[in-house]
Amino acid sequence: MIRVTVWNEFLHERTEEKIKAVYPDGIHTAIAEGLAAHGDVCVRTATQEDPECGLTEAVLAETDVLIWWGHCRHHEVPDEIAERVWRRVLDGMGFIVLHSAHLCKPFVRLMGTVCRSKWRENDEKERLWVIEPAHPIAKGLPEYLELPAEETYGERFEIPTPDELVLVSWFSGGEVFRSGCCWRRGLGKVFYFRPGHEAYPIYYREDIRRVLYNAVVWAQPSGGPHPTLGHFPTPLEKVAMADHSDEFHP
Repeated sequence: MIRVTVWNEFLHERTEEKIKAVYPDGIHTAIAEGLAAHGDVCVRTATQEDPECGLTEAVLAETDVLIWWGHCRHHEVPDEIAERVWRRVLDGMGFIVLHSAHLCKPFVRLMGTVCRSKWRENDEKERLWVIEPAHPIAKGLPEYLELPAEETYGERFEIPTPDELVLVSWFSGGEVFRSGCCWRRGLGKVFYFRPGHEAYPIYYREDIRRVLYNAVVWAQPSGGPHPTLGHFPTPLEKVAMADHSDEFHP
């Protein structure tokens, strides 16, 4: 069973009637419902309104994959919470970052760059091309996904070169964007997925839910050995200590 926590800053759905009409129970709930349909996923939700942003040490210790949606409250996430998430990723937790969460503190720290891009809101069509069809995140997808209206992002996207680039977007206004990016950080895996502006019902779509499920399966901890780090005084093999007693010392 893959233990997933879906995190959302949960602002627009509470304060804007237009957004509440699209996601009456919050973006996090829509994402969680899509994942819960799979028998191998156990999902919980957390929001910025919860104590410690819902990301206590205990919650993160019981999370195999953390999904993060944020937009305009990145600065309100305490540094110690961002540090907590960062450390868990390095220790093996998967991290899936959605849409404008590319500016959230944990992702920026994991990337080591500012993670900015161009953007505009103009209801433009987005076509996401699957450029690595053999990648696990592309499993069961068509050659491309077409979204009739979305917020537009454009290059340059200030991120380190992805270890694997699975999806690239084209927008009807002419821009292109790296929309499905994978990295490994420490023992953890990170996936950035671009679609998901709050004004559009993106997270109800079966193809988008398929991407998120595939990403969860890909990002879950591998179960491999944890390396020994730091000082380790006992060698695996018997080591003969060198005799330096006859060395000349001026």
